[in-house]
Amino acid sequence: MMGNRDLEREGGAKPINGSYQPPPTTAAPYYMENSESQWTSWLVPMIVVANVAMFIVVMFVNNCPSNINNFGSGGRRQCVARFLGRLSFQPLQDNPLFGPSSSTLQNLGALEWDKVVHGHQGWRLFTCIWLHAGVVHLLANMLSLVFIGIRLEQQFGFVRVGIIYLLSGIGGSVLSCLFIQRSISVGASGALFGLLGAMLSELLTNWSIYTNKAAALITLIIIIAINLAVGLLPHVDNYAHIGGFMSGFLLGFVLLLRPQFGWLERQHLPAEGRLKSKFKAYQYVLLLIASILLIVG
Repeated sequence: MMGNRDLEREGGAKPINGSYQPPPTTAAPYYMENSESQWTSWLVPMIVVANVAMFIVVMFVNNCPSNINNFGSGGRRQCVARFLGRLSFQPLQDNPLFGPSSSTLQNLGALEWDKVVHGHQGWRLFTCIWLHAGVVHLLANMLSLVFIGIRLEQQFGFVRVGIIYLLSGIGGSVLSCLFIQRSISVGASGALFGLLGAMLSELLTNWSIYTNKAAALITLIIIIAINLAVGLLPHVDNYAHIGGFMSGFLLGFVLLLRPQFGWLERQHLPAEGRLKSKFKAYQYVLLLIASILLIVG
């Protein structure tokens, strides 16, 4: 659990000669450490493990050696990394990301408009979040999740971050399904963009208790703008990015409030008691790296 100070106990009444006297009204009881107490992050690592495990299951089901004619190198298509046996990857002509076939992803829950709308398979809005097109796609998204998600979970706990991650992923799937109707879509990019959106709304909501706010805001806006701009390129599901971002942005206003500070109280919070931006200089660099990986994914 999060080890916050007991503000009521520290700023409350003090015993004097066996009786209690309220604290002076001129002394605002603001007590907050410059370095916040943090939750232990376990949900984000578990999500990473679950995605890796799911990818292994997908490759096992895909079984490349049995679903293509693999008779040597005489101009015929061959599985990649054949030493992996059943887990080997589809030929690069089929999947340049070192992963399964599109038919395998489709059978295991990839997002497809026709099946969601006409086949009444709404569960695909959720299952597609846990599927990845290949090793490159998986590594890019999971590294981005580690860089972005662990920091948020340490600040706000697994419940709120988990809710934002899942609902943002579904929100991205909904928007993607509405606008992309001729191809399948997989990946956790919508959920990851939701975490970026939640970071932005959290910064805006708790603006008055942060220092370094300008640097944090500019960095987030640049990262988000770059990601959305690159999403305009072919074969990138930018609708999932936008849907996930907007879902996380809205959820952040609800779930990432700091209830120990009222709005009026924040206006009078002394500078030494305000929160520093949760990212140090080197962590902004890591966030930018995560952004680049998210673009690749």
